Amino acid sequence: MKLATLKNGSRDGRLVVVSKDLTRCTDAARIVPTLQAALDDWEMVAPRLTRMAEGVELGSVPTFRFHEHDCESPLPRAYQWADGSAYINHVELVRKARGAEVPESFYDDPLMYQGGSDAFLGPRDDIPLGDVAWGCDMEGEIAVVTDDVPMGVSEAEAADHIKLIMLCNDVSLRGLIPAELAKGFGFFQSKPPSAFSPVAITPDELGAAWKDNLVHMPLREDYNGDAYGRAEAAEDATFSLARLVAHAAKTRPLTAGTVIGSGTVSNKGADGGPGKPVSEGGLGYSCIAEIRMIEKIATGDFKTPFMKPGDTVRMEMLDSAGKSIFGAIEQVVKAV
Repeated sequence: MKLATLKNGSRDGRLVVVSKDLTRCTDAARIVPTLQAALDDWEMVAPRLTRMAEGVELGSVPTFRFHEHDCESPLPRAYQWADGSAYINHVELVRKARGAEVPESFYDDPLMYQGGSDAFLGPRDDIPLGDVAWGCDMEGEIAVVTDDVPMGVSEAEAADHIKLIMLCNDVSLRGLIPAELAKGFGFFQSKPPSAFSPVAITPDELGAAWKDNLVHMPLREDYNGDAYGRAEAAEDATFSLARLVAHAAKTRPLTAGTVIGSGTVSNKGADGGPGKPVSEGGLGYSCIAEIRMIEKIATGDFKTPFMKPGDTVRMEMLDSAGKSIFGAIEQVVKAV
């Protein structure tokens, strides 16, 4: 099942059920008005939405043209957004560039921070930037949405609470991060609103590509029109998405509609070292920080600048037939 939220002037938008090929949709209002309302009563509502999705494919329910540019993020606002770091390669690169070791605990105890969830960006909304010196960076991620998760669940139990999967552009302001972390209290100003894919899908939509609570597909990322990242989302993952959900729920329950991010999708090179750009035959990167860290390690200096007004980023995943699965996050940096 594929779900999207269309902009309608309200805070939470209008829920629609979308065809598998992302060309058509039908209004879900006669079942439930918003995605959050569906998640609040998922056990009762999901089977009805699934039947509606089957009707969309069969042509037995009224449909209209689906346009990705009309979409909010599937959850325009959420009760909780927590971002983990499933890909320790990303952490290793960032820390190595500043001469810091990765603590051993990072390999068995996930990193996670709680971000702002009250106003997500739509998948085609501009990325607002107040100052180029803030170091604006994109971060391509996988995100999952849960129903109500009890406190203290195991990883296996957490897997059953993953109801939807999305793509995410977790925007970071790298220039503000060091001073915030130096205070010893974590991110805040350095983590502006994130954006999510036009469509959220149930895990079964991925078929065999959903295995071990990871998405076994490449995350395609283009920057200013050029291939920038083709990282394999299941490769080099230290933690599964279910493990991140369980980590978030260790000391507290998670409310239905909680969004958990994977952290920046990041692969090692074929030789086990840092990856190479797509232009050099590698899988590239899902953020600018990684190529900068590799430049720093290799040459002693950063070369690639962070994003500036007018720069564009596009993120999506394609199925075996080359069709978009989640739709595309496509954003332009805009000075504000």
